[in-house]
Amino acid sequence: MGRGDLSDAEWERLRPFLPVSNRRCGRWRDRRQVIDGILHRVRTGVQWRDLPEQFGLWKTVYERHRLWSADGTWERLLQQAQAQADAAGEIDWDVSVDSTIVRAHQHAAGARTDPPPAPAPKGAKGPEHQDETPWQSLHARLVEVVREVVWAARTTGSPPSSP
Repeated sequence: MGRGDLSDAEWERLRPFLPVSNRRCGRWRDRRQVIDGILHRVRTGVQWRDLPEQFGLWKTVYERHRLWSADGTWERLLQQAQAQADAAGEIDWDVSVDSTIVRAHQHAAGARTDPPPAPAPKGAKGPEHQDETPWQSLHARLVEVVREVVWAARTTGSPPSSP
């Protein structure tokens, strides 16, 4: 047994919950060896092809992990093991959260406390030109621009005043 492999006691607790071979696909490899290979890969992050030979063929370990993930075997295994441990009183479900380590995201600081203003109803006009038609407001803006241009021309074209 290597470091991180299942102990005999852990294996005896898991064995009743594991699926059995249906004998149609041939003989299964030792399930304990395969589970130890999966645990080794999860623990170390090694690529499947680099799995040590002591766990068997990497493809066998990979396929078993993939199949059991797809058909929900891992979830069932967890639920059944938790239910058994809970019935035996071995699980304490109390959870404590230390608020000194809970951090807010940096963008959470300085958020608005007032709600944003409600959008104006469709078709409503601003307070400046409430009673004007679009042509009237365009005409008023055009007059302003012409006056500015005329004023600028007068000031630049006039001779400087003498002191």
